[in-house]
Amino acid sequence: MVEDWGDSIGGSARVVIGISGTGGGFKKFCAGDADINDASRPIKASEVLKCAEGGIEFIELPVALDGLTLGVNPDNDFVSCLTIEELYTMWAPEAEGVIDRWNQVRADWPDEKLRLYGPGVDSGSFDYFTETINGEAQSSRGDFTSSERDNVLVRGIAGDRGSLGYFGYSYFVENRDILKMVAVDGGNGCIKPTDETINDGTYTPLSRPLFIYVSKKAWEEPDVKDFISYFVSYDRAELLRDLGFVPFPERVHDLVLDRFQRGLSGTIFGGENRQHGTVEEILAANQ
Repeated sequence: MVEDWGDSIGGSARVVIGISGTGGGFKKFCAGDADINDASRPIKASEVLKCAEGGIEFIELPVALDGLTLGVNPDNDFVSCLTIEELYTMWAPEAEGVIDRWNQVRADWPDEKLRLYGPGVDSGSFDYFTETINGEAQSSRGDFTSSERDNVLVRGIAGDRGSLGYFGYSYFVENRDILKMVAVDGGNGCIKPTDETINDGTYTPLSRPLFIYVSKKAWEEPDVKDFISYFVSYDRAELLRDLGFVPFPERVHDLVLDRFQRGLSGTIFGGENRQHGTVEEILAANQ
């Protein structure tokens, strides 16, 4: 996306990119060390407070949809779908050192070693998964292989027959030849993440919006305005698809672009008073 924008303006501006999880990114952002933070979850109340303490006013922009995707090794011939209850059995804090065989999750599965892979604790994906599956963000067993880099998780699962892990949908799309996708039964049958099921909400409860946060000070810079306007425009929908993300309908991208161009600051998706509804409903109610 950055390279695409740079080419569109003839390379006259430069964007410096750093890599960290969502939580680590917010630490830098709220300290004034970054102008823009990509986030795979909404900002937390504690992070809103840190930004306020640092004098950082920000604009919150949902940019695409994603579905946390479960993957196993391609040689796994017995797992095709997991219920929320089974995921809790695997990932709950009390599972640590106890649940380490596949037949402990479902009795008719083989008595084989279960090894788990997941994002690091600074990751927004970790926060979202643990809150959704275990009922509280950061609540998880600790004896799993973790990394802030999804490609590390993908390679680990691809080389480990007894493995299961989760990561963003885009990483499965990029690596579908070396992974096997596992469907999720959220109460309405087994559903796999696809562009359609993520967009229409049937891939539940692991569908989620992705965000960028822009400091209000940076928003005043013409190059930043141009870059973010380019980023959130519906004209980038096909590029988002190519990257493995799910774009919003055009009307939602238009609401996001309007919010950015008007410089509406603060959070409407996170913090202490998180609003509920679809992304479109929340944006429309706060224009």
